[in-house]
Amino acid sequence: MRDTADLGNMKDAVMAAIIDLAEEHKDVVMLEADLMTCLGSTGFKKKFPERFYNCGIAEANMVGVAAGLSSMGFVPFADSFGVFSSRRVYDQFFLSVNYAKQRVHLIGTDPGVVAQVNGGTHMPFEDIALMRQIPDLIIIDPSDGQSCYELIRQAYESGHSSYIRVGRRGITHRYPVGTKIQLGKGIVLTEGDDLAIIAEGETLVNEATKAVEILKEKGIKATLVDMHTIKPLDTELIEKLAKKTGRILVCENGRYAGGLGEAVAGHLAKVHPTKMDFVSVGERFGEVGNLAYLIKAFNFSAEDIAAKAEALVK
Repeated sequence: MRDTADLGNMKDAVMAAIIDLAEEHKDVVMLEADLMTCLGSTGFKKKFPERFYNCGIAEANMVGVAAGLSSMGFVPFADSFGVFSSRRVYDQFFLSVNYAKQRVHLIGTDPGVVAQVNGGTHMPFEDIALMRQIPDLIIIDPSDGQSCYELIRQAYESGHSSYIRVGRRGITHRYPVGTKIQLGKGIVLTEGDDLAIIAEGETLVNEATKAVEILKEKGIKATLVDMHTIKPLDTELIEKLAKKTGRILVCENGRYAGGLGEAVAGHLAKVHPTKMDFVSVGERFGEVGNLAYLIKAFNFSAEDIAAKAEALVK
């Protein structure tokens, strides 16, 4: 078990997990679409040059190559920006990997507003919706370095393919090494009876954490959950929260349609109808800006989350 407390970026946590897995398992290989410096995979290339493949700026072909390597008994990790790892490679990932029952771990970096100055063309708000349509696919969006490291390792050990949604710049150190982090099981960060806030990904979990403190000053006690695994969804915890609080606010760095919020609402509609609201992207495309600006522009801020939570309670 590696302690990620000394890592400076989320991409370092991703590569630490993949390199450690490669040291332990000879079947681990890595594929790139000419973006080695973006994720820092040059470290993997130096350690395992014979297990590294730069496929050039041809993401769909990269996933096809990954499928072929999987059919030969390898377990490929392939990465690109989230827009390319979802929309551009979708047919190859759907058919050549998942339909063909191969095993590939696809990394989509800088999801949603985390793309920042790369702008609207590089902001995948719909990647969760696309990937949720693939049977048996694991989808994770870690909120800190330690959970990122451990969930990637668990995705490998699961025997399934996965889509790993993660930022590159900056890092949150939320969980000390040794914290129980389990694929498919949300982590309860705070306890409260007035409502439950379910958040995914580093940006929204960070903002929701601050929102809980704002709500506390107003006498509203919220349960906050880091829903790091979007598929398989922790329906047991969701049902428990619905029965406990009667109100749920879902916060996600993406579009509601097909996203985490719709998944939670769809499940509760069948088993325990609950008052709900959502912090997510509406009918909008992305735009250029730094993260602080984009959080405010898309109403992802702690203040926006607290306002929606307060309205839901009232």
